[in-house]
Amino acid sequence: MIAEAAPRPGPLTVWWIGARPRTLVAAIVPVLVGAAWAGRNAVSIPRSLLALAVAVALQIAVNYANDYFDGVSGVDTAARIGPRRLVASGLAPPRAVAAAAIVMACIAALAGVVLALLTTPWLIAAGALSVLALALYSGGPKPYAASGLGEISVFVFFGLVATCGTAFVQQDRLDAGVLWLAVPVGLLACALLMVNNLRDIPTDTAVGKRTLAVRLGAQRSRNLLVAVVAIALVLPSIGALVRALPWLVALTFVTIPLAVTPLRVVRGAEGRALVPALIGITRLQLVFGVVLAGALLAS
Repeated sequence: MIAEAAPRPGPLTVWWIGARPRTLVAAIVPVLVGAAWAGRNAVSIPRSLLALAVAVALQIAVNYANDYFDGVSGVDTAARIGPRRLVASGLAPPRAVAAAAIVMACIAALAGVVLALLTTPWLIAAGALSVLALALYSGGPKPYAASGLGEISVFVFFGLVATCGTAFVQQDRLDAGVLWLAVPVGLLACALLMVNNLRDIPTDTAVGKRTLAVRLGAQRSRNLLVAVVAIALVLPSIGALVRALPWLVALTFVTIPLAVTPLRVVRGAEGRALVPALIGITRLQLVFGVVLAGALLAS
C-alpha cells in the first residue's frame, strides 16, 4: 500500500510556518524586559508597542531571509532535521519568500522611523545596521552565520540592542544598569541558536556551513551551551547583590528548574532528539523574561 502524501498547508499556514513562531520569543522578551526597566510609572505603552513591532518584524524578516538564502544556495537540503523551510520544501517560491522578507523589514523600518521621530534620529542608524545585519546573516558573498558569527549577532541585536533600545525609548535616556538585563536576555537568545546549530552539525558540515557548533565540535558546544544558560540565570541576582538592580530580580532563580530538563537533553541527545531542548529553552526564556519584567515593575 502506498502512503498518502501529507496534505499541503493552506497559504496562511505556509507563511506562519516560515515565520517560525517559536523564535519570536527571542524578540518579545528583550522588549518586555527593556520596557519594564523604566518602572511601572514610566512605561510608555505606545513606544513599547512600536519597539515590539520593530523586534518581531525584524525576527520574522530574518527567518524569511534565511529561508530564502539557504534554500537557493543549497544549504537547506532534504537531510535537514528541523522544521520545514519554505523554499527547500517547495512550499513557497523563492521570489515570494524574498518578497516576504522585504515586506517584514519595511514594517520594522516604518515602526523604527516613528520611534526615531519620537526620540532621536540615531535610532534610524541603529535600525539600518540591524537590517544590514539581517541581509548579511545568510546572504551576500560570505554569510557570517556560516562563519561561526551567528551567536554574536543574536547576542548583539536580540540582547543588547533590543533590550537597551527599548529601555532608552521609554525615557529618552539609558542607564548603565540595563546591561545587567540585556546580557542575560541576549545569552538566552544565543542558547536557542546554539541548540539549533548543535542539532544541525552533521548537515551543516556536509554543505560546508561552518557554524560555531561545527567549529567547536559537539561536546564543546554542549559544554558552552550549559555555561551560557547558567551565566544568564545567575546574572540578575549578581546585579542585585552589587546593587545595580532591584533586589526583587533575584526571583528569577525560580526559573532554574525549567533549565534542568533541556540541559539534560543537551548533554546527551543528538539530531531530532534535541527538539525537546529547543522547546524547553524557549519556555525558559519566556518565563525568565516575564519573571524579570514583573520583578522590575514591582520594585
